[in-house]
Amino acid sequence: MRLTIDGRNVEAAEGMSILAAARTAGIKIPTLCYLEGVSDIGSCRLCVVEVEGMAQLVPACNTKIREDMVVQTRSERVVEARRTVLRLLLSNHRVDCFSCEKSGDCQLQQYCMEYEIEMTPYIGSRKEIEPAKKDAHPFLSYDPSKCIRCHRCVETCAHVTGRKAIHLGKTGMFTVIDAPFGEDWKNTLCESCGNCAQACPTGALTEKRRKNYRSWEVKRVRTTCPHCATGCQMDLIVKDNHIVDVEGADGPSNHGLLCVKGRSASFDFVDSAERIRHPLIKNQETGEFEQATWEEALDLVASRFTEIKNTYGGEALAGFACSRSTNEDVYMLQKMVRTAFNSNNTDNCARV
Repeated sequence: MRLTIDGRNVEAAEGMSILAAARTAGIKIPTLCYLEGVSDIGSCRLCVVEVEGMAQLVPACNTKIREDMVVQTRSERVVEARRTVLRLLLSNHRVDCFSCEKSGDCQLQQYCMEYEIEMTPYIGSRKEIEPAKKDAHPFLSYDPSKCIRCHRCVETCAHVTGRKAIHLGKTGMFTVIDAPFGEDWKNTLCESCGNCAQACPTGALTEKRRKNYRSWEVKRVRTTCPHCATGCQMDLIVKDNHIVDVEGADGPSNHGLLCVKGRSASFDFVDSAERIRHPLIKNQETGEFEQATWEEALDLVASRFTEIKNTYGGEALAGFACSRSTNEDVYMLQKMVRTAFNSNNTDNCARV
């Protein structure tokens, strides 16, 4: 379909939203509640645009394109509407950006800077009734005073993770997010995966590790999760050459999601003092393990395997792959067993 966005001729597939069509053309429209493939409820109203022939501004995230549609994404009316939305959000938002874990990585903060919003003339009516911070969970924390009710955590938990552990609640006339991170968190459906925290655009839902770094202090290193053979892609968050956190990356098997093991049990061991960092070969005289080179260790293993195979045949050997190996490593092991050992005794434990 053909339409015009900000004076540019754009071609997009039928059924696309204005937001999706704009993104295919490289035109940026701000969003807070929108999460691609998860939520397009249009509640934040930050993505509103002006469409020729329509009296009201419409949310770009869930308004479908039509042939010859003419859209303005940054008209004076649109920009002022977004500025008003940001002022209203700030009226109930605790502004402690200097100490907030998400400072520098908060979408609300970024949009306020972009639209030059430094303060709000409005007095929020929620501040007196917001529930207390929920901080009993070992990994996750929820601060309602920073929540903008975008529903991204609710939608992610219900429709992507599939747990439905985060609910919408009511305090008087107001809708609140009921995150299960209080003292009774063990009795809830929460799996501690942290996908809700990664989906949160502000500092309301955070991994507790976030307090140890700021976004400008770190670099990201793409890798594969070491916990099973699914092959989830992740970004290691590295500060001063130490891994301080993990984020789910958009890999083909996980699309930004991680389980609790991938997010919170995949990197702490890296700097452990008890970690074995070199091959060890047992001294036959003393019975103690001694540091060796990789060449020495691999030559020893290869010679012993060859000796057993030549003496007893390939069927005397077997290969058992670790469940924390990648799918490719598991494949490589069984290939070695079948071709080098001449054995069909191979299996793996994919049950972590």
